[in-house]
Amino acid sequence: MIRALLWDVDGTLAETERDGHLVAFNRAFETAGVPWRWSAAHYGRLLEVAGGYERLLHELKHRDAAPAGSAAREGLARQLHRLKNGFYEDIVRAGELPLRAGVPELLAECSAAGVPMAIATTTTPSNVAALLGHHLGGDWRGRFAAVVTAAEAPRKKPDPQVYELALAALGVGAREAAAIEDAPAGVYACRRAGVPVIVAHSHYFPDAVAGARAAGPSLGSGAGWRPAAAVPGTRIGLEQIRRWCA
Repeated sequence: MIRALLWDVDGTLAETERDGHLVAFNRAFETAGVPWRWSAAHYGRLLEVAGGYERLLHELKHRDAAPAGSAAREGLARQLHRLKNGFYEDIVRAGELPLRAGVPELLAECSAAGVPMAIATTTTPSNVAALLGHHLGGDWRGRFAAVVTAAEAPRKKPDPQVYELALAALGVGAREAAAIEDAPAGVYACRRAGVPVIVAHSHYFPDAVAGARAAGPSLGSGAGWRPAAAVPGTRIGLEQIRRWCA
């Protein structure tokens, strides 16, 4: 029996990578006078590196215009990351990052059914607060029994740390929870933590991931899922997630 639901954030709750972080990174580059911009395709490749700060360091190692010394590169990466997070919050406040289809309904269903939920992400606390505060209001934390972010789990996915901490905070076993993810790193983190995982494909991760209990295009519809949803014409709800995880 699934007694708790664990949510990833970026790409899962909203298309934050394409429509939020990428835009914010490029605004940060412009503000800081950095002489390059990331295309959508290049950013997709950079998502193989977990973490925004880590992506910046990776990029700075491969740019001729970047500082030569590691300390200078780290300083520039920290500056750019701070700028990016500020621009990301501006994008969220402007209403440019809607929740993905089916997400508000599943959040409400869990709350109504008394199923505790946790946020399990290795993005920054400020990014989580910006997105959920905008959509769920100032008391958004009250909707979740636990919120685990990069502040508590510095080891990025696919390390299972964030899921292990979320399970401990909820007081449930790995097989008593299910996770909603979109990316391979998140699926691997779940597998290492022993948590059954459902994948709702995002823009940058449109393909099936080995090890997921089910994968499909959207929580907002039962169409296109593998294994097939019991009722394809309806959204993905708790009962369907429990079926897949049984």
